[in-house]
Amino acid sequence: MDRDPLSSDSERDTPDSRPSKRARRSSPQAPQASSSRPTHTEHQMSNGHAPGQADGDAHASTNSDAGSDALPLLSPSIIGVEPLDEFIREVADFIHYHISQRPQDTGGVIEVEAKIGLLKERAGGQRLQLPVLVESIIAPNMMDLRFESNMSARQHQHFNILLNKLKLEKPEMNINYEHLHLIDNFYAPESGRGEKLRVTRDEKTGEVRACMRKIRLGNLDIFCPKRSVDWRISVNMEIPVPPPLGSPTHSRKKDRLSYTHQEFAIDLTQVTATSGPNSKPEILHELEVELRHSDYLLMAAAKRGLPEYSVAEQNAFDELVHAFVNNARILCRNANPATAGDGR
Repeated sequence: MDRDPLSSDSERDTPDSRPSKRARRSSPQAPQASSSRPTHTEHQMSNGHAPGQADGDAHASTNSDAGSDALPLLSPSIIGVEPLDEFIREVADFIHYHISQRPQDTGGVIEVEAKIGLLKERAGGQRLQLPVLVESIIAPNMMDLRFESNMSARQHQHFNILLNKLKLEKPEMNINYEHLHLIDNFYAPESGRGEKLRVTRDEKTGEVRACMRKIRLGNLDIFCPKRSVDWRISVNMEIPVPPPLGSPTHSRKKDRLSYTHQEFAIDLTQVTATSGPNSKPEILHELEVELRHSDYLLMAAAKRGLPEYSVAEQNAFDELVHAFVNNARILCRNANPATAGDGR
């Protein structure tokens, strides 16, 4: 059987294989003992679903449902509500803090992105190892780490196939696709300090796509011991600047496949970077998910938790972050294990 493009997890953590939170069922009050193994139909019914019905769909009561196989709805907790997801809240608080503390007199747009790669110890260069079993947020500035935003060419091809398949086979998702060939040239700042200036041009037409200075506001690293990759969330500001003078210090070519869906863009990029005219080019393969609309992000952040707005408006920021995290997790969980020849 062909594997669905971009499955939620190798352990079948998919909407089609688990009931939604509001459709969980408890065990019958007085289950009948049976020595025979239940049939496929009996198994479906025991989980509160009629044959052929997808998990999470509305389940209409019938006379047969009232029988011994029907299961009562399972409360999400003893107080009837779902406990707060601390992981999502931590990420949302991190992004919200850096948005709120950004410089106010510089203009520009907010960039929030999650890059897929590896967390490595700065001293030995080995991938981070921690005594944890599941995905964990690393406290900022507590460990001497570097993040390598790179993957193997095999992984790059794997994601290219999955994303193309998703676009072609799921038209209802309304995924848009763009193939870009870009050149970034980097220039030293006039003051000699701070971030370099970047000019991005279309490689084919020479059109200037961006001329900006990036201000890095903060990074949050997520270690994934069950996966072949980790991920890093970055919050930055991109400030428009006049075209710089002089020669670039270095450049990079980007062969980018960009897939957009709702508020998000997933960019799969092969980068050819050079640090000087006589230096050997370095080829990298990068994958990232980015929030597309800075204005909407700032508007949602400004209304977060404020009682004068509707509940939907108060929660819009956290819902946006939740979907952002889900996209990053889906990418991580679909990264093929690197081969031994890749040195990972």
